[in-house]
Amino acid sequence: MDRKILSTVAVFLFCLSTSLIVDAEDPYLFYEWNVSYGTIAPLGVPQQVILINGEFPGPRINGTSNNNVNVNVFNNLDEPLLFTWNGVQQRKNSWQEGLLGTSCPIPPGTNHTFRFQVKDQIGSYYYYPSTALHRAAGGYGPLTVVSRDLIPVPFDAPEADYTILAGDWYSKSHVALRKLLDSGRTLGRPDGVLINGKSGKADGKDEPMFTMIPGKTYRYRVCNVGMKNSLNFRFQGHTMKLVEMEGSHTMQYLYDSLDLHLGQCASVLVTADKEPKDYYFVASTRFTKQILSATATIRYTTGKGPASPELPLAPVGWAWSLNQFRSFRWNLTASAARPNPQGSYHYGQINITRTIKIVNSAGEADGKLRYAINGVSHVDPETPLKLAEYFGVADKVFKYNIIQDEPSADVTAKNHAITLAPNVVNATFRNFIEIILENHEKTVQSWHLDGYSFFAVAIEPGTWTPERRKVYNLLDAISRNTIQVYPKSWAAIMLTMDNAGMWNLRSTLLERQYLGQQLYFSVLSPNYSLRDEYNVPDDAPLCGIVKDMPKPKPYSI
Repeated sequence: MDRKILSTVAVFLFCLSTSLIVDAEDPYLFYEWNVSYGTIAPLGVPQQVILINGEFPGPRINGTSNNNVNVNVFNNLDEPLLFTWNGVQQRKNSWQEGLLGTSCPIPPGTNHTFRFQVKDQIGSYYYYPSTALHRAAGGYGPLTVVSRDLIPVPFDAPEADYTILAGDWYSKSHVALRKLLDSGRTLGRPDGVLINGKSGKADGKDEPMFTMIPGKTYRYRVCNVGMKNSLNFRFQGHTMKLVEMEGSHTMQYLYDSLDLHLGQCASVLVTADKEPKDYYFVASTRFTKQILSATATIRYTTGKGPASPELPLAPVGWAWSLNQFRSFRWNLTASAARPNPQGSYHYGQINITRTIKIVNSAGEADGKLRYAINGVSHVDPETPLKLAEYFGVADKVFKYNIIQDEPSADVTAKNHAITLAPNVVNATFRNFIEIILENHEKTVQSWHLDGYSFFAVAIEPGTWTPERRKVYNLLDAISRNTIQVYPKSWAAIMLTMDNAGMWNLRSTLLERQYLGQQLYFSVLSPNYSLRDEYNVPDDAPLCGIVKDMPKPKPYSI
């Protein structure tokens, strides 16, 4: 019996005996990943990248709502490794989040299986390695969740469902980039843009990445998997109809181009209704002095002619981008993962129990560059935060609430001291809260929250005050997991903290995340019940001060 079959059998037996509660009627998906280094030249210069089963980007995880996903990861790198599943809510199961705040990494030469359920979710997401600076070497791939057959989708089934992972890219190795950050310097400007691991130059020499049959409509799921820059994408000669953003069906408006900020994903429909020939998909950086771009060729199956070398231009300035954000609307009558319409959840009528203001800043600590939230730059301790909490030794690893809900006015001052420490905020289970993300800096920020979808109710210039709630969209704001904040602006998000666990709020700008612009929300159920949160998996690696400790009494129903 080969290793793959043995792995599948072992996972199946584990799922039968584990303390995880899953619906026996929900199907299981099994994947086995061999994660290794390889040498390719995405920008024309040979460099070391992270491959999954020899592929870059990695293989697509393609599931259906409520599927149970099992990914057995064999770490053949020379460093510990974790993967995180950007956008998967991991209901009651932050153990599978794949971050250093929740899990011990997989040592080199060993394997570990991630087990999670895409509970009550649909949408377009992606995964990537969360340890060290591995993300800068690739290792990312698409993760899509489709509706169950009985749940209506608010558009006809497309002819094909394509994924596009686009993002900026550095030709330096992740090791060299990490040394830059560790020495107190920034990563600098990226060297190019990749589309599904390639960088087309619109010279007519690239093989087609996608094909379309005349008269047919296609779904393109596009994610910005970059490290530093927002992107704008467009389809040469074609409009696109927005239908989904990060798990929510949207109102179906037409766009010539769309801004996609770091960590964000969107689905559009494109109809092959133009002259049969080649066309370009174009992705280019936004808000940068030097615009970097890449193309991918789309070929009509009956086409007889190259794509025009005249590429559609991207918009200029962030005011245009802000206005586009304001046009996005939740489709209130469409069903998502459940039969009931999205609009049956009236978030605008729920009383806010807590307001937390998050202010990002840059500064120095110990003479080196750090990024902070409310004056604190997060540091991952040797013992993952969630494990320390579960084993009852949190007081030996970190302190709760070292930042305040209302930061002091001087946290963005140049001479303001930055504190290096694990940044953990206590959140009350099932409370409905408001988070204000305030950006006093000159660059666009992008934030992602694990474990939840939130309502992106406003982005506005200036500073936030309670009076600014008058501009909130309290009816049909998109429910999503990532939001941008423009320079000298603020954003407001609202959510119910109903998912027990340890959940990361982070900058999606890689250097900012690596250098401390992140925190964790600790959401504990007062009942310590399996109805609210799963026990630590039996096969979870243990490290730090809990490595040799006996496991606590497990939760029960």
